[in-house]
Amino acid sequence: MITIRPARTADVREIRTLIDSYSADGSLLSKATVTIFEGIQEFLVATDGERVIGCGALHVMWEDLAEVRTLAVVPDRANEGVGSQMLQHLLEKARVLGTRRVFCLTFKKDFFGHHGFIEIGSPPVGHDVYEQMLQSYDEGVAEFLGLERVKPNTLGNFRMLRETP
Repeated sequence: MITIRPARTADVREIRTLIDSYSADGSLLSKATVTIFEGIQEFLVATDGERVIGCGALHVMWEDLAEVRTLAVVPDRANEGVGSQMLQHLLEKARVLGTRRVFCLTFKKDFFGHHGFIEIGSPPVGHDVYEQMLQSYDEGVAEFLGLERVKPNTLGNFRMLRETP
């Protein structure tokens, strides 16, 4: 029985292992353990019993914009719908928070496309918001903005966006 719930600090070691399993080939960006602890309130986990089998985070970027981050499922549970369940919970969280648009930077274009995301070019924010977002220290925001210093992290990724109902 799969349960999706807010992540706890006790889950960080399993989240770390899950991220590491995908960051080795570049599918996910590696994160420092301290970054996971700092953002634990953004994470949901999928569990089967006591085992964490998936994770994903929702990071609010602006008044009406959030980003799905670090969506991953343990390899031995891939293609069982766990990722889709995680994404649906993250989209619901975005809706509850009032963010009507959800962004992702991904290699999994088909997966996100199946869930209503469409590929976009430039960041979908106006100049004033862009200027404000430049003040963020968050690397994910820098990737969203397409800043030169993070270009190596984003090569080959698709920028995708979905409007929430």
